Amino acid sequence: MGCTSSKSVDSKTSRTARWRSTGIVGLRDSKLKTFPDEVLDLERSVRTIDLTRNKIVDIPMDIGKLVNLQRLVLAENLIDRLPMHVSKLESLKVMTLDANRITSLPDELGQLVRLERLSISKNSLSYLPETIGSLRNLVLLNVSNNKLKSLPESVGSCFSLEELQADDNSIEDLPESVCNLVHLKSLCLDNNNVKQIPTNLLKDCKALQNISLHGNPISMDQFQQMEGFQEFEARRKKKFDKQIDSNVMISSKGLDEGVDH
Repeated sequence: MGCTSSKSVDSKTSRTARWRSTGIVGLRDSKLKTFPDEVLDLERSVRTIDLTRNKIVDIPMDIGKLVNLQRLVLAENLIDRLPMHVSKLESLKVMTLDANRITSLPDELGQLVRLERLSISKNSLSYLPETIGSLRNLVLLNVSNNKLKSLPESVGSCFSLEELQADDNSIEDLPESVCNLVHLKSLCLDNNNVKQIPTNLLKDCKALQNISLHGNPISMDQFQQMEGFQEFEARRKKKFDKQIDSNVMISSKGLDEGVDH
């Protein structure tokens, strides 16, 4: 029995040593119910943590010790909230929290100024904090499959944003500030309650190549009559032609603007 115990300690020690040397903690599908203490003890050594598909309920406040963490993947757990100490993760670039039970995000989220990708689909968010506008390096925001009725005005301050995914919510309209997102390439709003989009969206968002509005009350006529539609259509076709040239398979859904006819 002593031998088994000793082997277990040895394997734990070697695992921790490996984490420390690589900076990568991979514990997917490990039946974990809590965030491992030995990971928190790594402090400055860890750069990537992937705890996908476990049964973790809480993110400990001590997570703030992981100041060099760049990638935090906690998809498919049972997490219901983010602690405000997540704001201490000053190096964080990617945070993936899909398929949890999160109902709100702390205002302190806005302090993650290096964040480039935030994916929090399939949760129970009813709103996003205004502080999200402080995420000036954010390139991807995925809030699909939540309970959002609107997006905050401040989202227009996420100046680097290229992809905004908000399918399957209850969003009724978009803030005018979305027109400030000059790098936005893709806007996905399928299955919401959007009746109209900001008048200048197609004119001002000059990088926009894809907009998907299936399952919304907005009509194709409204969309086609917007200022900037012809230029948008030319960009969309150019992107489509490039994909064909690259022999990339594309679904027939990609052939329209994504507005229900």
